[in-house]
Amino acid sequence: MKLKNGIPSMILICGMLLVTDKTVMGQNTNPFMETYNTPYGVPPFDKITIPDFIPAFQEGMKQQQQAVTAIYRQRSVPTFQNTIVALEESGKLLNKVSTVFFNLSSANTSPELEAISKQMAPELSKHSDDIYLNADLFKRVKVVYDKREGQKLNVEQKRLLDKTYKGFVRSGANLNAAQQVKMRAINKEFSLLTLNFGQHLLAEVNSFELLIDQQADLAGLPE
Repeated sequence: MKLKNGIPSMILICGMLLVTDKTVMGQNTNPFMETYNTPYGVPPFDKITIPDFIPAFQEGMKQQQQAVTAIYRQRSVPTFQNTIVALEESGKLLNKVSTVFFNLSSANTSPELEAISKQMAPELSKHSDDIYLNADLFKRVKVVYDKREGQKLNVEQKRLLDKTYKGFVRSGANLNAAQQVKMRAINKEFSLLTLNFGQHLLAEVNSFELLIDQQADLAGLPE
């Protein structure tokens, strides 16, 4: 359910071929909204353009929120399948675009990608808080968690249940209303501070130069 990082380095290398104008490709569709028709499901970087990201992010958040709403509004008794699994499977489009965007912006960023990061950081922070601080949703998760010993769950299912429940608790689900408001503000500020720090650090690294004016300083290096 959460945004996930980690993608094969081959994909990152292919991502350097990202184009910025769809007219070059003669296409108007958003690749993130379609099934990847590529070997091993590798993102089609030759079709992804800069303008594709924000609409995909926004649609991904919309779809996940709709899925989450359907989970906590259902009247059926909370179960591992209709609550934990349903929650884990929500946000597929958001994970899809996030995986590409954040790995690409880490490996091969640009002013355009940095601008998108600044725009989306507070929106993604709010989206995450809207899920983890949703009292009705947490109630269902807690019911399943509290009855975990009486359920026939395998090792993987137990791990997912534990991870999901603790994710809510560590994100502030047990805080009172006033504390949650403060938590939201902290998360929003933190998302922007983290982003700004990373971008400033990258700028410093990119501007660094090491000038060698003494041949003796090269001693020990191969020809």
